[in-house]
Amino acid sequence: MPHAPPRGPVPSAAGPAPLAPRAATWPALVAVYRAQLSRARVARIPLLFVATFQSLGIMVLMRGVVDGGAEAHAVVAGSSVLVVAFVALNLLAQYFGQLRASGGLDHYATLPVPAAAVVLGAAGAYASFTVPGVVVTAVVGCLLYSLPLGGLWVLLAVIPLTGAALAGLGAALGLLAPRAELATVCGQLGMSAALLLGVLPGGRLPEPVQWLRDLLPSTYGVEALGRTFAARPDWGHVVLDLGVCAAVGVLSLAVATWAYRRAAVR
Repeated sequence: MPHAPPRGPVPSAAGPAPLAPRAATWPALVAVYRAQLSRARVARIPLLFVATFQSLGIMVLMRGVVDGGAEAHAVVAGSSVLVVAFVALNLLAQYFGQLRASGGLDHYATLPVPAAAVVLGAAGAYASFTVPGVVVTAVVGCLLYSLPLGGLWVLLAVIPLTGAALAGLGAALGLLAPRAELATVCGQLGMSAALLLGVLPGGRLPEPVQWLRDLLPSTYGVEALGRTFAARPDWGHVVLDLGVCAAVGVLSLAVATWAYRRAAVR
């Protein structure tokens, strides 16, 4: 009598198929950056106009009470960096807050993409998105306040370093906030702090407010840009401010990466 074939699935002699290898950090970062930049280009252009128009409006209003000197340097530099704060801090906080609330992080968690690539790619895209607005604001401000244009090349360092610091802070706020509404509020408060503390010289503020100003990442980008408007810029202090901004950017992006891992596993 022949034996009956065994019931149930027959195990494969080769075993289960191996999973796809995890993507390398750099190619994954580039892919996320391109995807986020394409998305931002379509959805965020109106908001970029709002951010730029807001900064230009502040400079026009302040022109009636500021004639020149350190005050003019602070107004132009603070208004230029405010474009970065509006997009990289405020909008990125809202984006990650909504992504977490809607379950969008689950999609990224299923992909073989390192957490650092997701955070850095999104932060880089939002920071890059601010370049046109910052350049337009800085040029118009220099013409409006009769400031030299020769030092504006320092924006090549100010935009990415300040953008990294503020984008990392915005991503961390969006990922750590328990609700999307709180992420929006935190982003708005951060942008308001950059506005109120960035367009006035630090020496004119009360000492407790100066401490708060020193804790704001955008302060060092504002100081670096503002120093270039002097007749003889102190390039040593400019490099120092940019170095502090770079250190804060590394720290804030590391915190944002940790916050992403924490939120993705919940």
